[in-house]
Amino acid sequence: MTIKEEHKLDNPVWYALSENHSAFVLDYDGTKFYNPEYCPFGSFILPESNLTATKQYALLTDSFFIVGEKPEIEDSLTITKELVCLQMVVQDKIQLAIDTEIVKLTESHNAELLQLVNLVQPGYFKTKTPLLGNYYGIFKDAQLIAVAGERMKMTDFTEVSAIITHPDHTRKGYAKQLISHVVNSILDESKTPFLHVAENNIGAISLYEKLGFVTRRKISFWNVSKKQ
Repeated sequence: MTIKEEHKLDNPVWYALSENHSAFVLDYDGTKFYNPEYCPFGSFILPESNLTATKQYALLTDSFFIVGEKPEIEDSLTITKELVCLQMVVQDKIQLAIDTEIVKLTESHNAELLQLVNLVQPGYFKTKTPLLGNYYGIFKDAQLIAVAGERMKMTDFTEVSAIITHPDHTRKGYAKQLISHVVNSILDESKTPFLHVAENNIGAISLYEKLGFVTRRKISFWNVSKKQ
């Protein structure tokens, strides 16, 4: 597998905030964070910048994630969890018949989108996360029941994210169709789609593999919080 600028995927938050998402960056001299209204993620190039950076960022949000190497944090903070994820990429379009109407979501859908994602995966999706990329949904009886979209963006890569189906509507192929739509749209822009999935989420990993994703590496999301 040969991917242009592949090393950037080793530090996706840093490079997204250095490239396509530079408008959303809070830069603390070696550690970069997304504005917490958009995404609670940070990463670093210079480990010695962690202590000051994480302390300053913690003034803006109670809980956040450092993606990549384990950060150094000061005594008022604690690492509450290491979420180990598989980073997966796909290079070819997904050949799948789309038999359900897929709607590109707009600002008018934001409340529904936020509610659905946080119902299934609370903590990651913020009020302005929809502004980071395109999001798509499937509706049934005027209710948003499944979504998928784009989060971190670099010059050559776009992350597929928020792959969510309402618990009452699973096992109907909605996620598969939404992933295919998002992946193929990213490939149409001559970018490589990638995603992150918890290493113990066997069902999701199996689905992604069937759609052509391959595991590139493991990467850790370090959940940092203020001490109680």
